[in-house]
Amino acid sequence: MGYFFRLLQLLSTCVALSLVASERAWRADVSNWSMFIWCFCFVVNHFIVLVEVCELQEQFSLSWDNFLITYTCFSALACLSASIMYPIIHLQLLSYGTQQNHAIAATAFSFIASVVYAMETIWTCVNTSESCSFIGLLKKLEIIVACCILAFISNTFLYMHQQALVWCVAVYSICFILGVISLLRHRCDCDESLPSSHFVFGQTVLSVLLYTTAAVLWPLHQFNEQFGGNPQRSRDASCNAGYSVCIWDQQLAVATLTAINLLIYMVDLVISASRI
Repeated sequence: MGYFFRLLQLLSTCVALSLVASERAWRADVSNWSMFIWCFCFVVNHFIVLVEVCELQEQFSLSWDNFLITYTCFSALACLSASIMYPIIHLQLLSYGTQQNHAIAATAFSFIASVVYAMETIWTCVNTSESCSFIGLLKKLEIIVACCILAFISNTFLYMHQQALVWCVAVYSICFILGVISLLRHRCDCDESLPSSHFVFGQTVLSVLLYTTAAVLWPLHQFNEQFGGNPQRSRDASCNAGYSVCIWDQQLAVATLTAINLLIYMVDLVISASRI
């Protein structure tokens, strides 16, 4: 079954990047992130297939199942972000006809890849020889998404001009620190059980509340003109200056990742509540 998932992942990521690279549907100034995701997943999948075909898993000191679960979680999230950001940014820039058709098809295959990665994560977790904690898996996902958000907000121009946006940055930092503490407190690994506790539940509740405020305030103050935001990418001077990822792109990425992490926290909250 693992080879079936791997084949679908190779096919979908290969088709996605091929469609974007052809017919001039790839604009180097705004397509680099999506192309990097698809190429990275495609290359790593080849590496995994090679290792499994040659039966070299035992040569690695880490748990191979744990590596697969962590990688497929990250890839599912990365492909999902590409499936969201690529069409939002590109469809308005491409001419009608073949270019837009290729962009739409690439988006569809990218979404298929994210679904297949998620399915492999669940399948590996269920069929691994060791018990797998879904809460531990969710904690890892929360930290991975938070790391991506922190990478984007390293550019202080995104938030220093408004106090509400500074609050959002504080939310991301606080939740990241709490997540790391939670993992270290329980020495969490995906193939170990993460004990349910009031600390974990309380941390999750707090994170959901904080992320809810960020999910509202960040897009409101970044994309609503009444709050000083910019609703259109074309009006961002940095986008017209030829930067690889302009200010507006980074704002959109943070908004998207905030919504994704809020969803993960809500799933985590439901599962944590059921175990108390």
